[in-house]
Amino acid sequence: MAIEKIIIVGGGTAGWMAAAALSRIKAGRAVDITLVESEQIGTVGVGEATIPPFLDFNKLLEVDEREMLAAVQGSFKLGIQFVNWGKLGDSYIHPFGNYGYQMEGISFHHIWHKYHQAGDKRPIQVFNMETMAAHFGRFARTEDYQREDLPPINYAYHIDAGRYARFLRSYAEKRGVVQKEGKVTSVAQDSESGFVTSITLDDGSVFEGDLFIDCSGFRGLLIEQTLKTGYEDWTHYLPCDRAVALPCMREDGSPPLPYTRATAHSAGWQWQVPLQHRNGNGHVYCSSYMGDDEALDILIKNMAGKPGADPNFLRFTTGRRKKFWNKNVVALGLSAGFMEPLESTSIHLINTGINKLIALLSLDGITQAQEDAFNRLTGKEYERIRDFLILHYNSTTRSDSEFWNHCRTMAVPDSLTEKVELFRLNGQIFREDDELFTETSWAAVMMGQGIAMGGHNAMADGLKEPATAKEMDAIEQSIRFVVQHMPSHSEYLSKYCPAVL
Repeated sequence: MAIEKIIIVGGGTAGWMAAAALSRIKAGRAVDITLVESEQIGTVGVGEATIPPFLDFNKLLEVDEREMLAAVQGSFKLGIQFVNWGKLGDSYIHPFGNYGYQMEGISFHHIWHKYHQAGDKRPIQVFNMETMAAHFGRFARTEDYQREDLPPINYAYHIDAGRYARFLRSYAEKRGVVQKEGKVTSVAQDSESGFVTSITLDDGSVFEGDLFIDCSGFRGLLIEQTLKTGYEDWTHYLPCDRAVALPCMREDGSPPLPYTRATAHSAGWQWQVPLQHRNGNGHVYCSSYMGDDEALDILIKNMAGKPGADPNFLRFTTGRRKKFWNKNVVALGLSAGFMEPLESTSIHLINTGINKLIALLSLDGITQAQEDAFNRLTGKEYERIRDFLILHYNSTTRSDSEFWNHCRTMAVPDSLTEKVELFRLNGQIFREDDELFTETSWAAVMMGQGIAMGGHNAMADGLKEPATAKEMDAIEQSIRFVVQHMPSHSEYLSKYCPAVL
């Protein structure tokens, strides 16, 4: 059956990202796209940090970066700072760019290890542009420097998710997407195929569709409540099941940092996402080890200012749907699954879900092959991200609370155990199935949390000297030169994309 009507159930970040991306179809084909949302239900609205692939989504829409950042009061993000994860008092940055670059096919952290063993005291962080710029609170884009011999600058954004959804709503409606306000009260299915055929709203209006995008949040109105798809619970790997979110103004007068901060506490961790005029804050925690009142108290005591709203308490079960595409329903965002925002992957998973849907979509109809491919690829993506998140908890030496004792000693997937063992042996990191996180990402977290390389790739010992040593020095000097000539992050924002208040 041909796809002539697409219905998106739910707004928020997921719904309007899907609507904006799918609206591009209308330029070439006559497809009706309707988004149904209810103000009564609201959205979670806590995911405000992104990662570099998000830039590609906005480029796909031909969105002007300056206009978008000004509208969403956005700032730039060079990586994530992790505090108190390996042990109390520790701090490291997981940067977006690479450490150095490959030399003769050998990853840079192997070369660094060779020199480190030989007595070179420079930490690997000085060979990463984003880490050094973040350390000094500076920012610039690669295109601001018209020299090809200087290393690139990789970045993402901090955004107000609610404002971003409104920005995309305007974009999508200009391109023919129709928004309907109302709460879904019933869902009709075909008696033979089980496909969803229509939804009915609380005012009695009925919307028929051929393809339905479920962006209804944790409820999974179509994918779960209607189709009974099932859920794979990962709480035994990622035990946090609660969060409280709370914005604040920066009353200490500090400028917005060009990075997200994740600070580990006694039974979870706190996020700080600096927008231009406020911070987004939240505390993710495990209810088996901490109550709501204590979690809120810890959050308030560790914010840069007084609360700017009432606390928003959230309950979640880490995991994923057993199918992300079931019959003619595709789940995006929280409807598809949930992994805590430790590495800012929530919006990314919406983005990649949309990318896969667009790549597989045929307006001639829906086939089992499409569904199977979408589910297989998305499932692998969730599992690789899951393993990376588990690494942060499991690779700790903290023993100051029952929670950290549990995380340090818990069983982890074999896929993660293998990665850590290979890194301990000789620093080898294998990326599988086109996974999101790079060698630098894995190396940054493992080294940042105390997992040391026992050796390095034997090929590194065969690199020519003194040419290799000079190249190492040149990398460090180039990074130092660029960072010294960067403006402060605050200055850059005020000139490039001052917030629209």
